[in-house]
Amino acid sequence: MKKIIIFTLLCVLSVNAKVLVSPFDAMQYTFGKEFVISKKNIVLTKEKAKLVQQMAQEKLESKIVRIFQAKKADEVFGYGVLINKKVRSKNAAVLYMIDTAYTLKAIEIIAFNEPEEYIPSKKWNSQFKDIPTSTMLQTPKDIPTITGATLSARSITNGSRVAFAIYNEILREK
Repeated sequence: MKKIIIFTLLCVLSVNAKVLVSPFDAMQYTFGKEFVISKKNIVLTKEKAKLVQQMAQEKLESKIVRIFQAKKADEVFGYGVLINKKVRSKNAAVLYMIDTAYTLKAIEIIAFNEPEEYIPSKKWNSQFKDIPTSTMLQTPKDIPTITGATLSARSITNGSRVAFAIYNEILREK
C-alpha cells in the first residue's frame, strides 16, 4: 500500500513539472554539436555563498549549484549555470550559458512551473546575449519588464546576477 501511495504521489508531481528543454540540448545548441557537455554539482562553502550573494545582491536559493561544461579536445569553451528561482509561487529553472571570454552567450528556460502565459518570449530572452559577466543587470533599468509577466522578467534578470557571480568567483580562470 505504501508503494502505491508513493508511486501515485510521484506521478502527480511529475505531471506538474514543465520541462521545456534539456540543459544538455541547450548547451549543444549554443556551443555546437561538436562539444562534449558534462555536468557536475558544486557545493558552495558558507564563505563562497556569502560572497556570491554580496556580488549578485540576491539571496541564494541553495548552496548547491548545477554546472554544465562545454569541452572540445580537453579545452573548456564555456559553462552553463543552472539557476532555480521562485517566480510567483512556483519554481523556474534557467540555464545561463557563458563562454570563456567572460560573456553571456544565451539563456534558456529549462523548466517553468508557472502558467505558460508567464513564460518570456524568445525575442525577450535574446536580450541576454553578448553581455559581459561584470555587468550586474537590473529590471527595468537594463532589461525591460514584460507586461503581464513582470515577476518572470525580474526572476530571470536577478538569476543572471547570481550566475555571473558564480562564474566570476568559482568558474572563471583567475
